[in-house]
Amino acid sequence: MFQNFKMVSRLVFGRGCFNQLDDIIQKKRTKNRSFMIFVTDDVFKDTDLAARIPLKSGDLMLWVNVDNEPTTMLVDMLTEKIQSFSESLAAGVIGIGGGSTMDIAKAISLMLTNPGSATDYQGWDLIKNPAVWHVGIPTLAGTGAEVSRTTVLVGPDKKLGLNSDYTVFDQIVLDPELIADVPIDQRFYTGMDCYIHCVESLNGTYLNTFSKSYGEKAMELCREVFLNDDPEGDDKLMMASYFGGMSIAYSQVGICHALSYGLSFVLGIHHGVGNCIVFDQLEEFYPEGVREFREMMAKNDIRLPASLRKVSDAEMKKMVDVALVLEPLWENALGKEWRLMMTRERIEVLYGLILGQ
Repeated sequence: MFQNFKMVSRLVFGRGCFNQLDDIIQKKRTKNRSFMIFVTDDVFKDTDLAARIPLKSGDLMLWVNVDNEPTTMLVDMLTEKIQSFSESLAAGVIGIGGGSTMDIAKAISLMLTNPGSATDYQGWDLIKNPAVWHVGIPTLAGTGAEVSRTTVLVGPDKKLGLNSDYTVFDQIVLDPELIADVPIDQRFYTGMDCYIHCVESLNGTYLNTFSKSYGEKAMELCREVFLNDDPEGDDKLMMASYFGGMSIAYSQVGICHALSYGLSFVLGIHHGVGNCIVFDQLEEFYPEGVREFREMMAKNDIRLPASLRKVSDAEMKKMVDVALVLEPLWENALGKEWRLMMTRERIEVLYGLILGQ
């Protein structure tokens, strides 16, 4: 059976389109459900962008810190805070920030209408009730969180998304002006998330013409951004993120993301940085992609973290456990018989290579 997947239903793109946000959300305010929840990266506190957010009397602003990966515990805490703020359901949830901030916004929109803890829904299609109307506004480009059907969270036992059709944003606002001042290293690591999405999608067993079309265009744009000094780099990177996210919507990512999840869970390394650390050691599986990735690092004067701390036997076991949960990623990379090729012992060897131990 073919996948009948959900897409973002409304999108606005262009420099300065953030200024339309008030008009967009005003249409969703009703007499009984009038307040909005803004989930915003706290790096924008006391900035010009903060002053431009159309916060009305009765709305709730949640400043979130994403120095660490978002957790199910944080989502539960914020959901309880919203429920204490008002007995009525919010008219909408608006996420303003990078992939982690948008993931928090998506998760909150789900948990306001589904009982229990976010931990209960880590997996595929466990969400039963539609989310509150929710909007994604990226201030970083590359993760594809603005179009994906998942919200990646670190739980007590695993790092795994709340994957469902209800997770997808109802509206996204893609304003390239919002990513203009991103630090070079952060821009690179986030952009490489998109590039690695494309490499894994285009080399995967799930590949089809739909995902290939989006993946090839996203990769082309990544090359223009990170191998050339393109004056339209911000616009192209924002669209690369969108196309890269669409590519994996009808396919999957692969070995790098599976291993990166385990690395992030144990060592707390941010997703984009973790992907780059892992991908640099996967020449056996993605030789052309790794070669080009290294060219991009050299062109942009990026140096990966020189060394990672030694992990205990128990931590290594947990990393392998987290990676193995992501079965669709392994199947996309290696086919239905992936378990014969990627044993626990083989994954430990790969982690040893990545960790330099």
